[in-house]
Amino acid sequence: MKRGMKMKKMKLRVNRSQLLFLSREETPGNFQKEGTLQVGRQERGLTERFCRLRGNLLFILKKQGGDLDEVLLLEKCEVMKLPDDNRRLAVSFESGDPPVFLHSSSSAECVSWLDALRDANTETLRRRITHLGALINTHSARHTHTAAHCTRSLENDGGSGGVETAVKVSPLHLTVECRGVVSVAARVQIQVCVIDTHTHTVRKHCCSEIDKGPDERVFVTSVCFHGDYPIYHHNRIKVTVYCTEELMTRKPRSFLGFTSFSIGDLLRSKEPHISVSLRTMDGVNEVGEVKVSRLQMEGENGHKTPPEHKCPALCDSLHSSVHDKENSPMMRAVLCAQVCKLYRFQTEDQRWLLVREQLSETPLSFSLPKQLLSALIREHTNRVQDVKELGDLSPHWDGLRHDVINHCSHLIGCYQETLADLDKLSASSCFKSSSSKSDRHLQFVPTNLHSQRMEVTSPDSTGVWYEVITFGAPADHHQAFKHGGLKRLLNKHMNHRDSFVSYSQDESSRARELLASMAQLQPLVFGLAEELLSVSLELNAARLQQVLDGLTQQTEQFVHALKDELVNSALMAIHRQCIANCNSSHVHSNGLLCENSPVSQEGQPWIGHQDVDPCDVEYDEEEWDTAWANVAKSLNCIVVMVDRLQGREDRPQELTSAEQQESTGDTNSHNTASPSCSSSSASSWQEQLLPLVITLRDCVREAVAKARAAMTFVILQGAVAPTVGQGPAQIIQRRHAVLSQALSALVCGFMLKLFGGLEDPVFLQQLLSVGVLAQFESLLSTYGDEVGMLEDMEVGVADLSKVAFTVTEAKTEELDDLLPTLSGTWGSFVVKVPLPPETFRLLPRELKEGRLIRVHPVLFNIGINQQQSLAERDDPERSHRATAREAVNDTNSVDSDSM
Repeated sequence: MKRGMKMKKMKLRVNRSQLLFLSREETPGNFQKEGTLQVGRQERGLTERFCRLRGNLLFILKKQGGDLDEVLLLEKCEVMKLPDDNRRLAVSFESGDPPVFLHSSSSAECVSWLDALRDANTETLRRRITHLGALINTHSARHTHTAAHCTRSLENDGGSGGVETAVKVSPLHLTVECRGVVSVAARVQIQVCVIDTHTHTVRKHCCSEIDKGPDERVFVTSVCFHGDYPIYHHNRIKVTVYCTEELMTRKPRSFLGFTSFSIGDLLRSKEPHISVSLRTMDGVNEVGEVKVSRLQMEGENGHKTPPEHKCPALCDSLHSSVHDKENSPMMRAVLCAQVCKLYRFQTEDQRWLLVREQLSETPLSFSLPKQLLSALIREHTNRVQDVKELGDLSPHWDGLRHDVINHCSHLIGCYQETLADLDKLSASSCFKSSSSKSDRHLQFVPTNLHSQRMEVTSPDSTGVWYEVITFGAPADHHQAFKHGGLKRLLNKHMNHRDSFVSYSQDESSRARELLASMAQLQPLVFGLAEELLSVSLELNAARLQQVLDGLTQQTEQFVHALKDELVNSALMAIHRQCIANCNSSHVHSNGLLCENSPVSQEGQPWIGHQDVDPCDVEYDEEEWDTAWANVAKSLNCIVVMVDRLQGREDRPQELTSAEQQESTGDTNSHNTASPSCSSSSASSWQEQLLPLVITLRDCVREAVAKARAAMTFVILQGAVAPTVGQGPAQIIQRRHAVLSQALSALVCGFMLKLFGGLEDPVFLQQLLSVGVLAQFESLLSTYGDEVGMLEDMEVGVADLSKVAFTVTEAKTEELDDLLPTLSGTWGSFVVKVPLPPETFRLLPRELKEGRLIRVHPVLFNIGINQQQSLAERDDPERSHRATAREAVNDTNSVDSDSM
């Protein structure tokens, strides 16, 4: 070979139309992986593309189902993860072509793409084919004798050799035990796929976590193949086992092993179970064992009835009553990662009872806390904007405004950080374990939230469901319980809260509307008053009357707006607060020391006399009525004066003949003196109207000053009461976190109850007339930290009474359109539960019109462990006070007859 000889690049000719067909084909199982990635030839400026991996070809489309942008042949290339970014991959080619950079949405997704791309080459495929061929040969030799025996048996029974593969065997119930490989795994996940050996397709059946069995090294779960999921003798079942890391580690699941078995082998086995080896990814090493058992419901007379004919008739009723609802879009919106266990019990009459226990996690564990955080961020942002728009205030009220802004800004920052941490978690995350209960970024997420559902079915009756929502007591473990729980912390700031006046969102909205009305009407009234004085010089009666009509209309609107009772009540509250806080001072968050005596924006007292101590002045409840009435009276004086100037006031309606002659006789003299008389009349009109207009202005200014002070007080107190008035920001954050945990459990339980009662008219009528009773049961003791947990839970459950539900019609039956949504503000949250259009149309008219469904929460607590015994021994009074039950029963009592 000569030196300097260069290697020539070889171009690969392809058929573009064939590539387009391959990239857009929708046949299940043809693509190893697909999803949205950021793709580019440079590390910066990546573009979002939809990628599909098929064999050793990576199709890069401009969008899902869109045009083909590029195709990568993954041969003689290296796929690596960039060290400085755990979500970015680089594909480099031996040919020297520029590398391709891929950016995924999460680190787990990045690892998944890394494994898929590294295996997408011819060499890896050859190794797998060689090994699988060896396994098939070994398996075929082992079962040759059994297959021949089964064939002879079928021929003796009158069957033909090729008919067996078409026999449909579902419904089928299997129990899967994994041994050995999972001895060190904290959480184990199993994936079950069905392989059709005729069509060479793979269907994913289920993927869920499995529970530990009686032995620590054994994990057990159940798999159900119902009538709408056909299973045939020629099918094979592939079982893949993963080790799932804890949620807070944010690590992807790791592969433990896989195996497969034939449905025909399972049904032909003399025993009701078979054992197969669990192997590594390359199929070489055995890393455990999987034992698969089929569930038989009838008598164990296997020598008379072939095992494949022992599918119980009970499974059909189980499918019709349960499976359709289990797989419905509504149920998938509430439940995920289901673990199913099947039990059978023989009754006294030698019949079999089927018990199906289902443990399910719920995506609401994360979706609702994220919605609540977003709602709280919006609420506090709007509150900051409202107090900033109040303009210039006195030092005391400006200090209060500064306190509110600091308080809300702190919460907004914390909630935005928590929300960002939750968004970084995998989209499939739907469970928070007890080991993560103190994590800051999971503070709003309920602990161990899952549904426990059990259906009991007999051969001659429909199934009966028993449903319970189980979760850890809603409490803020991140802040811990050194100073007690919410009940105790809120009581410590009770006196501080008494110094503030609480106003609802509606009252604050009315105050803002009144301030806007005054800001609009006051300039109009003043402008028309000035115009009235100018027109009075023209001696034009029609023009003067036109301006007067405009002034009357605007002033009447102004008076009507001021006649709101909220203004008078706010002025009274200002006076009471002035007396209560007289001679006291307060240091605000901006470092300003202010006296707690309400003053106006100009620095003068809000109400009362300026030369008298406000603490000694008794508020006159008619003072405000007098203020807005003076505006109306001053306007009336102007109207009377204009009428008088125009000669329509106090003039007799009919003149006598002598007066008419006198008037006629004096016509010439009046005409002669008209120039000088006209000038004097014009100045006289303006001089007589001027003091009345000045009085109107003064009355308007006085009314505006009082109303603006009152409405500013309402808005400011409406912002102070739910923020600074509740205590430090840590207490508010604790209360929000506890409600978030309780709310997720409430919504999960309500949706399951609603889905189960859609065909029950009595239940639907109860929702309309009474609402829903949410019963919480706790086993917390009154000893140690559990006292704080109980105090948190008591407040959190009580806050649920301010939550309401409403049923809406979903746009489609897609999963995203069936998830519940949260709206409103603190104290008036509304959870919207969407239903598919066909189901929604069957609801009562009131529910379809958006009638709110109220929540009546009750809490019962019974301490039953040894810690409660210690509490009774150390503090007998504490064990008998029943704090939670007394408080909840007092504030959230429900009429039992109505329920």
